[in-house]
Amino acid sequence: MTLQLAIIGAAHIHVPGFIRMLGKRSDVRITHVWDHDATRAARRASELSARVEDYKVILADPVIAGVIICSETDRHEPLVMAAAKARKAMFVEKPLGLNRDDALRMAAAIESGGVIFQTGYFMRSLGINRFLKEQVDRGSFGKITRVRVSNVHEGALAGWFDTEWRWMADAAQAGCGGFGDLGTHVLDLLLWMFGDVRRATATITNGIERYPGCDECGEGLLEFESGIIGTIAAGWDDVAN
Repeated sequence: MTLQLAIIGAAHIHVPGFIRMLGKRSDVRITHVWDHDATRAARRASELSARVEDYKVILADPVIAGVIICSETDRHEPLVMAAAKARKAMFVEKPLGLNRDDALRMAAAIESGGVIFQTGYFMRSLGINRFLKEQVDRGSFGKITRVRVSNVHEGALAGWFDTEWRWMADAAQAGCGGFGDLGTHVLDLLLWMFGDVRRATATITNGIERYPGCDECGEGLLEFESGIIGTIAAGWDDVAN
């Protein structure tokens, strides 16, 4: 049986990769695409041999099992709320919201709808991280006092966000820049491995200033409830990756 899905919002830089990946699968088919930008919607639909349709019509279609929401972050909430009300399974690109309040509203709607939900934090699924989690849980490393993780790439240096993805370096639309984009991957991983955080602080910088007003990179310092001290380095200004 082929699972029918739809893309609602196709603005994110990961959308081309998702299209390539899903195109290789025989058990899933993207049948419909919506985006507030009609030109973008038509382009992505053409790549998928899918139909362009209004998202309200998509959500009302009982044949469509789930939706992939890859809009600009500031457009997430109404789409997520509508999908939860329609009881559609959903993948939503991260960050889920612009701030704590809208993220909690969406989380409550998702819980109330009882739908399958995933957001774009994939580091838990990587084999090396699953192995490390097992070893941490077994106590293989003894008493852990500190943990440091760096997650960086050359996005700003290489101008990844100069074109149609420029919105991703605009906090008003994206909710964050480089530090938030990559640092929250690390935070998700560390919360999974080491539990809740008692205190946190961070400093961010505009880095090479390719994207004015954007947190191109930063460093975070965490104190976990267990007493472990964590350090997060993240950003788009690194030549190593």
